[in-house]
Amino acid sequence: MSDNATEDEPSIEEQIAAYQREFRDLDPQVEQVVSSLQRLNRRMNVAYGRQTATLGMSNAEWEVLQALVLSGAPYRLGPGDLAKRLGLTPAAMTHRIDRMVGEGLVTRERDESNRVRVIVELTAAGREKWLEAMRLATVFEEGLLQDLTTAERALLGELLTRLLRRVEDAQPDAEGRLSDLG
Repeated sequence: MSDNATEDEPSIEEQIAAYQREFRDLDPQVEQVVSSLQRLNRRMNVAYGRQTATLGMSNAEWEVLQALVLSGAPYRLGPGDLAKRLGLTPAAMTHRIDRMVGEGLVTRERDESNRVRVIVELTAAGREKWLEAMRLATVFEEGLLQDLTTAERALLGELLTRLLRRVEDAQPDAEGRLSDLG
């Protein structure tokens, strides 16, 4: 077993060899790329989860803060808009918002122009948590890419963006969630 594999998970090379044994049409180069991306994504999610946990929040809460920041000042969205952006059901979004209101990360108020509509807004404390998480993520991400030259980083970014566009074009309604498969 290679140094990069765990006792529970075979190395990428072992995985490809096992797949080739069972499925002879497998392209090992394609499988190396795809399997490496999947493992990298899983491990990065664990690392980000550990970072957000040190800040007293979950990755789920981070996603809400991020969506509000990406919406631009004044960092306000309706719960339905948030749910759609995060690929969640309205009930799941309500649960998340309830928790975050209790933690002082967001507020939930009636829209003054449309009393039926609710608005979720980032608080100063929520923005500070987001900034703290970004500081931690930046250190982690710089370390992750430290062995790549500027040109390699640019090329990797370009190649990964092309792959992402291909998936998005093929699955335009997937929005990165498996909720439509359940």
